[in-house]
Amino acid sequence: MKRQPIRLAAFILLTSFICNYSFGQADINVVTTAVPFLRINNDARGGGMGETGIALSPDAYSHFWNAAKTPFIKDKFSGIGVSYTPWLSDLGLNDVYLASLTGFYKLGDDEKSALSAGLRYFSLGSIQFTKDDGTNLQQYRPREFQFDVAYSRKLSTKLSMGVALRYINSDLAYGNLGGVDYKTGSAVAGDITLYHHGLDASGKGLNWGVTLSNLGSKIGYTSDNQNKDYIPANLGVGLAYTTVFDESNKMTFGLDLNKLLVPATPISSNTGVQTYDDSVNAVNLSGYRNSSVISSWFKSFSDGQNQLSEVQASLGVEYVYDDQFMLRAGYFYEDKNKGDRQYFTAGIGLKYSFMGLNFAYIIPSNSGITRNPLSNTMRFSILFDLEEGGGTATAATPK
Repeated sequence: MKRQPIRLAAFILLTSFICNYSFGQADINVVTTAVPFLRINNDARGGGMGETGIALSPDAYSHFWNAAKTPFIKDKFSGIGVSYTPWLSDLGLNDVYLASLTGFYKLGDDEKSALSAGLRYFSLGSIQFTKDDGTNLQQYRPREFQFDVAYSRKLSTKLSMGVALRYINSDLAYGNLGGVDYKTGSAVAGDITLYHHGLDASGKGLNWGVTLSNLGSKIGYTSDNQNKDYIPANLGVGLAYTTVFDESNKMTFGLDLNKLLVPATPISSNTGVQTYDDSVNAVNLSGYRNSSVISSWFKSFSDGQNQLSEVQASLGVEYVYDDQFMLRAGYFYEDKNKGDRQYFTAGIGLKYSFMGLNFAYIIPSNSGITRNPLSNTMRFSILFDLEEGGGTATAATPK
């Protein structure tokens, strides 16, 4: 068996929600990476708002969106969040899912800094590996996880910064398959984040944030050091404006823009279309794979692609009544030549005592390979406030 078919099969399965290949269109050139599960949103609040979250009011899930927000969590000294996201449940699968756990703890009496940590686990169920002729090789249960810790601190009364360190483990295949020895891939990465908290005493105002995430090493699944892949380094910018109607009613509008800091795979100079045939693109692919990680971040802005087409946009709105009930809606947009994911979302949030519940739903759209793996799927996250400065637990729904 050739190396590439096994590897591509695993990556196509993992990246179906990002890549959305459409081989019938010659002009598609999707930016692909390893471990794309790092980009799956695991927060149902942001999921209900079109996948926004970089600048929304902070809570325990700020660790995954923008760790710099954590010191601005209001009236809460520590908290945890748990989420579960079924994957491809629209196809009847029940063993493919993303689960996460996160928590934060503020430091010092002034609570100007905080530590946070997060664990994200992605199970891909049971997969049958085969040869090119269809002969079964073995069954395997691919799985991936990340564990990270972050430190964040207020730089002023309105500005904060965060840094995170992340370990990534990707176990897609193991053992000898078709003459190739596969192993578990691992990588180390970090985040640098910034957040500006612009809300006044009434809760009205504009927040903004900037994130540089997954800045780290390449990852490989064989002993071939020349055959490693980029992880999804990303530049994100977010805005969130909150307007207050009265003591019981307010509304937040959010916008996130994200761009992968990974260059697109080189296209063939012969045909002008992308190809995955190494014999055609040997020189270009060699240069692509041998580029250093740092240089790849800059090349992502000069890879011959329309840079605006590589920006993913998330729009969201949240209505809050009496800080206890939330209605959410949103829209996610991706250029048709970069994956063509375009869908609406809806969500609700409920707050009771020290616990907050958030639910999100993606309204089904498109079909076939462009259909979102979360279509017809209800995902949820739970937030718990452990204590606050006064010693009394309060609800864990963002203010």
